[in-house]
Amino acid sequence: MDLSIIIVNWNSVGYLRDCLRSVELEMRDSLLDYEVVVIDAASYDGCDRFLHAEHPRVRFVQCNRNLGFGRANNLAFESSRGDAVLFLNPDTEVVGPAIATLHRRLRELPDAGVVGCRLLNSDGSLQTSCVQSFPTLINQALDFEWLRQRWPASRLWGTAALYAGNAAPQPVEALAGACVMLRREVFERIGRFSDEYFMYAEDIDLCHKARAAGLVNYYVPEVSVIHHGGGCSQEAPSNFSVVLMRESICRYLAKTRGRFYGELYRASMLGVALLRLAALKAAALRRRGRAGAPWSGAQRKWLAVLQWSVRRETTVRQFEPAG
Repeated sequence: MDLSIIIVNWNSVGYLRDCLRSVELEMRDSLLDYEVVVIDAASYDGCDRFLHAEHPRVRFVQCNRNLGFGRANNLAFESSRGDAVLFLNPDTEVVGPAIATLHRRLRELPDAGVVGCRLLNSDGSLQTSCVQSFPTLINQALDFEWLRQRWPASRLWGTAALYAGNAAPQPVEALAGACVMLRREVFERIGRFSDEYFMYAEDIDLCHKARAAGLVNYYVPEVSVIHHGGGCSQEAPSNFSVVLMRESICRYLAKTRGRFYGELYRASMLGVALLRLAALKAAALRRRGRAGAPWSGAQRKWLAVLQWSVRRETTVRQFEPAG
């Protein structure tokens, strides 16, 4: 079999319906021999009944507990047979011959590790996080939207390939995991998704392992996929993404650069959170207390980061299932 498409579902059956519709629309004219494997991470949102009724050819795997993104993908991989594997988020829709083109490019690049594509927001605008640099203390501490807009192609963010104006595949450090493809043997050789993350940073870690194995990660700008974003985390508790994203980056940095570096990252996030909260307070005072909902949302976010920085283990236990 040429290709396995693996999708992890968690309370995303509405998104999954549109995702599978877009996949089938593209692949009906494709010459690729492919399969789709959907794994439900113990959300029990009715996706099994939906698949049985509307997509009976899709292989369905039911988890009895939420394993997290990486572990669930690894488990679904065990049920797959394709020579190449596409890991696709349920809150995505493929545009045109996206999958076939990505597969063709993968075949043409003998040194390819992870290949990914251009991700678009729901309104069609570019999702700049589809290409990234590996996290460091500096690029995480300076991750301000104003700086990103002012210097979008800076090496800090690793996004220069997005603005190169070249249709050919571009070497990059890391790619967002909403839509990534690998050869089956490469995925197995580099150790699959690492299981120390519950959610977030698994894609960064996978790209890091590919580079460490002497492979090249490629961004394929001619391929576009709509990524609505947040489809799997909208039902999660408040601050779920905020806390687990920092926790996963901390684990990644400790794993790749040493435990002390990971602790430095946590300390730096404490400082960043205090600075952000002070800036938000000053802005609110200038507006005579009429900060409004956006300011309140930002304040909640950075209070959560502050709490994680000070009480890491206690805070993480609120969001990450045990085991």
